[in-house]
Amino acid sequence: MEIENKLAKMGLTLPPPVKVPPGVDLPFAFARIHGGIVYISGHGPQNADGSLAGPFGKVGAEVPIEQGYEAARAVALSILGSLKRELGDLDRVSAWLRLHGMVNCAPDFAQQPAVINGCSDLILALYGPERGAHARSAVGMASLPFNMAVEIEAMAAID
Repeated sequence: MEIENKLAKMGLTLPPPVKVPPGVDLPFAFARIHGGIVYISGHGPQNADGSLAGPFGKVGAEVPIEQGYEAARAVALSILGSLKRELGDLDRVSAWLRLHGMVNCAPDFAQQPAVINGCSDLILALYGPERGAHARSAVGMASLPFNMAVEIEAMAAID
Protein backbone atom coordinates (compact mmCIF):
# COMPACT_ATOMS: atom_id res chain seq x y z
CA MET A 1 0.00 0.00 0.00
CA GLU A 2 3.04 2.28 -0.47
CA ILE A 3 1.50 4.26 -3.33
CA GLU A 4 -1.87 4.66 -1.62
CA ASN A 5 -0.11 5.87 1.53
CA LYS A 6 1.78 8.45 -0.54
CA LEU A 7 -1.50 9.59 -2.10
CA ALA A 8 -3.07 9.98 1.35
CA LYS A 9 -0.08 11.96 2.63
CA MET A 10 -0.46 14.27 -0.38
CA GLY A 11 -4.16 14.70 0.43
CA LEU A 12 -5.21 13.04 -2.85
CA THR A 13 -8.01 10.55 -3.41
CA LEU A 14 -8.81 8.35 -6.38
CA PRO A 15 -12.09 8.95 -8.20
CA PRO A 16 -14.68 6.19 -8.66
CA PRO A 17 -15.40 4.68 -12.10
CA VAL A 18 -16.15 7.31 -14.72
CA LYS A 19 -19.76 8.40 -15.13
CA VAL A 20 -20.28 9.32 -18.76
CA PRO A 21 -22.99 11.70 -19.95
CA PRO A 22 -26.42 10.16 -20.67
CA GLY A 23 -26.65 8.40 -24.02
CA VAL A 24 -22.88 7.77 -24.27
CA ASP A 25 -21.71 4.17 -24.72
CA LEU A 26 -18.05 3.30 -24.12
CA PRO A 27 -17.64 -0.33 -25.28
CA PHE A 28 -14.05 -0.83 -24.12
CA ALA A 29 -12.04 -1.57 -20.99
CA PHE A 30 -10.43 1.34 -19.18
CA ALA A 31 -7.50 -0.95 -18.32
CA ARG A 32 -6.56 -4.24 -19.98
CA ILE A 33 -3.86 -6.64 -18.83
CA HIS A 34 -1.96 -8.79 -21.30
CA GLY A 35 1.43 -10.44 -20.89
CA GLY A 36 2.58 -8.48 -17.84
CA ILE A 37 1.59 -5.13 -19.37
CA VAL A 38 -1.45 -3.07 -18.46
CA TYR A 39 -2.79 -0.96 -21.31
CA ILE A 40 -4.71 2.06 -20.06
CA SER A 41 -7.31 3.66 -22.30
CA GLY A 42 -7.55 7.41 -22.71
CA HIS A 43 -8.71 9.07 -19.49
CA GLY A 44 -9.87 12.57 -18.71
CA PRO A 45 -10.07 14.41 -15.40
CA GLN A 46 -12.87 13.39 -13.04
CA ASN A 47 -14.83 14.95 -10.22
CA ALA A 48 -15.13 13.17 -6.86
CA ASP A 49 -18.45 11.61 -7.99
CA GLY A 50 -16.86 10.12 -11.13
CA SER A 51 -18.31 12.61 -13.60
CA LEU A 52 -16.03 14.32 -16.11
CA ALA A 53 -14.33 17.38 -14.67
CA GLY A 54 -13.29 20.62 -16.27
CA PRO A 55 -11.72 22.65 -17.40
CA PHE A 56 -13.42 22.26 -20.76
CA GLY A 57 -12.22 23.96 -23.90
CA LYS A 58 -8.94 24.71 -25.60
CA VAL A 59 -5.72 25.24 -23.71
CA GLY A 60 -4.19 28.48 -24.92
CA ALA A 61 -7.64 29.98 -25.56
CA GLU A 62 -10.36 29.41 -22.93
CA VAL A 63 -8.11 27.34 -20.63
CA PRO A 64 -4.88 28.78 -19.17
CA ILE A 65 -1.81 26.54 -19.24
CA GLU A 66 -1.84 26.26 -15.41
CA GLN A 67 -5.36 24.81 -15.49
CA GLY A 68 -4.25 22.42 -18.23
CA TYR A 69 -1.41 21.24 -15.98
CA GLU A 70 -3.87 20.67 -13.11
CA ALA A 71 -6.22 18.82 -15.47
CA ALA A 72 -3.34 16.51 -16.49
CA ARG A 73 -2.60 15.91 -12.80
CA ALA A 74 -6.27 15.01 -12.27
CA VAL A 75 -6.04 12.62 -15.23
CA ALA A 76 -3.19 10.82 -13.44
CA LEU A 77 -5.58 10.26 -10.51
CA SER A 78 -8.25 8.98 -12.90
CA ILE A 79 -5.75 6.55 -14.43
CA LEU A 80 -4.63 5.41 -10.98
CA GLY A 81 -8.27 4.84 -10.01
CA SER A 82 -8.76 2.53 -13.00
CA LEU A 83 -5.51 0.73 -12.17
CA LYS A 84 -6.56 0.24 -8.55
CA ARG A 85 -9.85 -1.31 -9.66
CA GLU A 86 -8.10 -3.55 -12.22
CA LEU A 87 -5.03 -4.56 -10.19
CA GLY A 88 -6.31 -4.34 -6.62
CA ASP A 89 -2.99 -2.81 -5.52
CA LEU A 90 -1.17 0.12 -7.12
CA ASP A 91 2.13 -1.30 -5.86
CA ARG A 92 1.84 -3.99 -8.53
CA VAL A 93 3.07 -1.44 -11.09
CA SER A 94 6.75 -2.30 -11.49
CA ALA A 95 7.45 0.29 -14.21
CA TRP A 96 5.58 3.03 -16.02
CA LEU A 97 6.41 2.51 -19.68
CA ARG A 98 4.64 5.21 -21.67
CA LEU A 99 2.24 8.14 -21.46
CA HIS A 100 0.52 9.53 -24.52
CA GLY A 101 -0.84 12.97 -23.65
CA MET A 102 -3.31 14.79 -25.85
CA VAL A 103 -4.12 18.46 -25.34
CA ASN A 104 -7.21 20.11 -26.80
CA CYS A 105 -5.53 23.35 -27.78
CA ALA A 106 -5.68 26.52 -29.78
CA PRO A 107 -4.04 26.25 -33.23
CA ASP A 108 -0.98 28.31 -32.24
CA PHE A 109 -0.47 26.69 -28.81
CA ALA A 110 2.91 24.91 -28.59
CA GLN A 111 3.35 24.13 -24.88
CA GLN A 112 1.72 20.68 -24.80
CA PRO A 113 4.69 19.18 -22.87
CA ALA A 114 4.21 21.72 -20.04
CA VAL A 115 0.56 20.66 -19.75
CA ILE A 116 1.22 16.90 -19.74
CA ASN A 117 3.91 17.45 -17.09
CA GLY A 118 0.99 17.56 -14.63
CA CYS A 119 0.55 13.81 -15.11
CA SER A 120 4.25 12.95 -15.39
CA ASP A 121 5.16 14.94 -12.26
CA LEU A 122 2.58 13.09 -10.14
CA ILE A 123 3.60 9.64 -11.45
CA LEU A 124 7.25 10.43 -10.69
CA ALA A 125 6.39 11.77 -7.22
CA LEU A 126 4.47 8.60 -6.39
CA TYR A 127 6.65 5.93 -8.01
CA GLY A 128 10.09 7.54 -7.91
CA PRO A 129 12.69 7.90 -10.66
CA GLU A 130 13.10 4.16 -11.31
CA ARG A 131 9.52 2.85 -11.44
CA GLY A 132 8.01 6.18 -12.47
CA ALA A 133 10.31 7.00 -15.42
CA HIS A 134 8.39 6.72 -18.69
CA ALA A 135 8.55 7.46 -22.39
CA ARG A 136 6.06 10.12 -23.41
CA SER A 137 4.33 11.99 -26.18
CA ALA A 138 2.54 15.31 -25.70
CA VAL A 139 0.55 16.35 -28.75
CA GLY A 140 -2.00 18.99 -29.65
CA MET A 141 -5.44 18.07 -30.92
CA ALA A 142 -8.11 20.09 -32.68
CA SER A 143 -10.66 18.62 -30.24
CA LEU A 144 -11.09 15.90 -27.63
CA PRO A 145 -14.18 13.95 -26.52
CA PHE A 146 -16.67 15.96 -24.46
CA ASN A 147 -14.51 19.06 -25.06
CA MET A 148 -12.05 17.89 -22.39
CA ALA A 149 -8.86 19.95 -22.19
CA VAL A 150 -6.64 16.89 -21.65
CA GLU A 151 -6.79 13.16 -22.36
CA ILE A 152 -4.00 10.72 -21.52
CA GLU A 153 -3.45 7.02 -22.20
CA ALA A 154 -0.67 4.90 -20.72
CA MET A 155 1.16 1.60 -20.51
CA ALA A 156 2.75 0.07 -17.42
CA ALA A 157 4.52 -3.16 -16.53
CA ILE A 158 3.04 -5.08 -13.62
CA ASP A 159 4.13 -7.83 -11.21
